[in-house]
Amino acid sequence: MVVLVIIGVLAALIVPNVLDRADDARVTAARTDVNNLMQALKLYRLDNQRYPSTEQGLNALVARPTTAPVPPNWRPYLDKLPADPWNRPYQYLSPGVHGEVDVLSLGADGQPGGEARDADVGSWQ
Repeated sequence: MVVLVIIGVLAALIVPNVLDRADDARVTAARTDVNNLMQALKLYRLDNQRYPSTEQGLNALVARPTTAPVPPNWRPYLDKLPADPWNRPYQYLSPGVHGEVDVLSLGADGQPGGEARDADVGSWQ
């Protein structure tokens, strides 16, 4: 009986810490993806003298845009677009609110804003 109580106490202390680590890992993965997408966007701009429009979106990094402005020197910049750690697409704005372009994940809740694990992860951070 004492062993079960000890196991229960240890589980109560350890499990919340392990769950918080998973949230931290997702936020870190989102930051890494956003940085990689920004690097691909910078290469796109170097080749084509402009960022993709909001309408063209991040898909312009994996497939040649067919809507204006059509890039003159397009090439594939990514093999495929990643989904954020919460399995939703990354958001893209051109022009951005925080910079020339913004790339962001809406966090765990999928809503703009938020705090802690629900906070947005963006290229301006």
